[in-house]
Amino acid sequence: MTRNEVVSEALWKFGDTVGLAGGVFGFEADTKQAEVLESDPHRLLLCCSRQWGKSTTAAVLVAMRVLREPGALVVIVSPTLRQTAELVLKVRGFVERVVKLRGRGRLLLELPNGARVLGLPGNECHVRGFSAPTLVVIDEAARVGDLLYKSLRPMLAHGGDLALLSTPFGERGFFWREWARGGELWTRVSVKATDCARIPAAFLEEERRVQGEDWFRQEYLCEFVGMDNQVFRQEWFDRAVAGGLDVAALDVRLDGELW
Repeated sequence: MTRNEVVSEALWKFGDTVGLAGGVFGFEADTKQAEVLESDPHRLLLCCSRQWGKSTTAAVLVAMRVLREPGALVVIVSPTLRQTAELVLKVRGFVERVVKLRGRGRLLLELPNGARVLGLPGNECHVRGFSAPTLVVIDEAARVGDLLYKSLRPMLAHGGDLALLSTPFGERGFFWREWARGGELWTRVSVKATDCARIPAAFLEEERRVQGEDWFRQEYLCEFVGMDNQVFRQEWFDRAVAGGLDVAALDVRLDGELW
């Protein structure tokens, strides 16, 4: 039996995506992780707590994509090369349960079916020149610069999928804008630490006490709590508008846009 036939047999045996993740990869998805794996969206926004398993869930998504689609190219980007390499390493661990990879590069995986996983640094000038990926994954997207995001999006011109994964980092940047204003094109999934049984309640109470309320809300409750240098929080502005504030009569600029 060829390696590609092994992959096909595994997909047939376990049927659905979650079954494949558990039966072949040894990844037992919780309810929210299963929601992400089963949705297979064209545009995914995953806003989640620290230590929920975001990177591992993303690695499963990528592994399934390259195993299922011969010739597929998946591009992974993170704020730093080290973070990108860690995610590629997780993908490698899952893929090698099924097929033997060609080569041992830290940032490039090549499968026998011609599919590839390519890790890139979080630097705009180093991501140009790659065409027609079937999937682009931006990990820790809230901490990736807007210029890099703008440089990556043209790669999707031929129908590629896009997944933005992150814990919030204030009301700034493309991750927040897509979450708050990106429209119905996006599939949004939010996962708070309080909804994850793997994170003890006692630990969360300690973090709330040590880190402070705002940081806790951002890191563990998936809230975009504003910027340190912001005079008025977005939530205050929204409540004022709901209460009758006439925005049209004001010269108010939020995130560079006239409201």
